Amino acid sequence: MTRRILIRATGVARPGQLAGLGKALAASGGRLLDINQSVTFGMLSLEALVGLDRDSDLEAALSAAGDELGLDVQAIQVSAEDYQRWSSQASRPRLILTLLAPHLPAGILAEVGSLTAEHGLTVELIHRLSGREPLDGGVPQEHDSIQGACVECWLRGDEVDLDALREKALALGAMHGVDIAIQEDSIWRRHRRLVCFDMDSTLIQAEVIDELARRHGVYDEVAEVTERAMRGELDFQQSFRERMAKLKGLDEAVLAEIAEELPLMDGVERLMTQLKRLGYRTAILSGGFTYFARHLQQRLGFDEIHANELVIENGKVTGEVREPILDADRKAELLRDIATREGLAMEQTIAVGDGANDLKMLAAAGLGIAFRAKPLVRARARHSLSTLGLDAVLYLIGYRQGDLEEKGG
Repeated sequence: MTRRILIRATGVARPGQLAGLGKALAASGGRLLDINQSVTFGMLSLEALVGLDRDSDLEAALSAAGDELGLDVQAIQVSAEDYQRWSSQASRPRLILTLLAPHLPAGILAEVGSLTAEHGLTVELIHRLSGREPLDGGVPQEHDSIQGACVECWLRGDEVDLDALREKALALGAMHGVDIAIQEDSIWRRHRRLVCFDMDSTLIQAEVIDELARRHGVYDEVAEVTERAMRGELDFQQSFRERMAKLKGLDEAVLAEIAEELPLMDGVERLMTQLKRLGYRTAILSGGFTYFARHLQQRLGFDEIHANELVIENGKVTGEVREPILDADRKAELLRDIATREGLAMEQTIAVGDGANDLKMLAAAGLGIAFRAKPLVRARARHSLSTLGLDAVLYLIGYRQGDLEEKGG
């Protein structure tokens, strides 16, 4: 009859410990069923599940090996019932919960633990994706480092109501100033290949149409149309055409001035550098204007852009745009079209935006992220980021800071 034994070894990490324990296990004739090892602050923790089909004094052999290796080694008998329970848990779906913030308060662990327990989820693993905090307690200042802290938790349990779990996580994160993202783990998570971005208030810290209106002296009039649209009195296309009409006569030279002064969103340059290095295709899908999207394409290296084309005649804005107007439906359609053209599954796509006009695109993407969005958009999107820069998207894909620093990344 097979005996199953859980071996737990702890102590100060040093070379050769795995080899020493492995020899003791091999001598016993045991079969390795599962193993996990980690080293944190120089302390080793190793757990191995072993099956024995013949009598063997494994415990004594391990104890002797532990003494030689400077490890405290325990051997725990695992019943058939416990083994069956462990096996069934391993086959359940896994969720990935990611915590992101400039600094993570210690109390968030208790809150997250309570939240996951409430939904019948077990925390299998917790590890840090961000770099280590400097000794002075500040944030890393290296040019290639993502600012802030990020910890990833692997959760396992029976199927849960993800919408309810995310709603509670959003409220919990708001209380503590922490972004909490919850994803279903799958083979696609680190195999996304296409990232599509909104432009205004996502890639840049501005709404270009407001800047144009301000320069043309019609800001208040344009803002009034925007407010009517937000009240539901106008749909996107109606409000867009009405706002555009108020820009009639604007000098084309103003466009160039604004393009040169566009304030980039923090983290966007680091994000684009990494996405290009890692082989992602990138696109701008914007309800703004191609004039400015093209400027960002040249500056940051986007593979393609799709936005609204201003009609300019004799050096002046006519107040019209070429059809079709790029609205919420068109954004989602373009995301699907690009994925199809590139031979990608929709699960391999990522979309990032901040407005209600982005929600259909975010819903269509494999990973849809509301970035520094208004509360209504954050509540309706599956994932949101508000506390860190745009490069924190890399953490949601699953990259560690150490991965990104390799080979000069």
